Amino acid sequence: MRRAFLNRVKDMIQNEKDTTFFTVDIGMWAIRDVLRDYPERCTNVGIYEDGMISIAAGMAYRGLVPTIFGIQPYLIERALEQIKMDLAYQKLGVNIVGTGAAVDYPKYGYSHYCAEDLHIIKAIPGCEFIAAGSAKQFIRLFNQTYRDNKPTFFRISDHPNKIYDPDVEFNKANVMQKGSKATVIAVSVMLDDVMEVCKDSDVSVLYYTTLEPFDNETLSKYYNGGKILIVSPQFEGSLVHDVVKTFEGKPLQIEEVAFPREIFRNYGTYEEKMQHYGLTKEAIEQKLQKLTEIRYETI
Repeated sequence: MRRAFLNRVKDMIQNEKDTTFFTVDIGMWAIRDVLRDYPERCTNVGIYEDGMISIAAGMAYRGLVPTIFGIQPYLIERALEQIKMDLAYQKLGVNIVGTGAAVDYPKYGYSHYCAEDLHIIKAIPGCEFIAAGSAKQFIRLFNQTYRDNKPTFFRISDHPNKIYDPDVEFNKANVMQKGSKATVIAVSVMLDDVMEVCKDSDVSVLYYTTLEPFDNETLSKYYNGGKILIVSPQFEGSLVHDVVKTFEGKPLQIEEVAFPREIFRNYGTYEEKMQHYGLTKEAIEQKLQKLTEIRYETI
């Protein structure tokens, strides 16, 4: 996903004269020729995420199309005031591409984790949040949105889906299968695991790559008794408000397979992290069984 993004940046800078690109000491070797050949529009600003946001906002105000690249927690948490005041308040279009989604950088510890990114961005009105599940999907979604004049956050991962890679549209969920016993919301890189668990089950599976704004319209067609399972590589609760608003006034039973809302103090590989925090096929199967099991009331 990262390589596809940097190749797109190279093409964009070379062929679209109103585009600019900034990075913070990451990815610069992959596009060193662009940094060298277009210094007036393509710059490594160093470890300076908050300043980079403000620089990009100024260029957007002048009519340019800026894209910036960094590590997710530093782009969002370190630069939160600049996102709020320089981008959202001013209604300026800047593309913010963050790598290191959730626990993608496990060996670097808590400073490099960012399972809370969606929670934070959803709290700032006017921002968009996209979490593609593959390189193909990222390019498609980037091309659909990078000139829409809104602050758009792209969450890219080093652990994409390898089996399921549907064509995606901005702000539109994909209906992967239809069923009647429950509805499973699969987010981003969790699609492969969800489909492996659900492919022979009588449940609907909706695949989401645009998380803000949220496609309430598609979800509204798959109430399925109010039994909803959210499988997401973000903090638990990140999409619960959207689901509740979709079915406002109707009874719901919501289960989640997501990161718990706690500080991650342990170490290990990406796979060990996912296992430890329960983002596994086994957990999906257990939560789905809990939702769909038949209960009889004693009379």
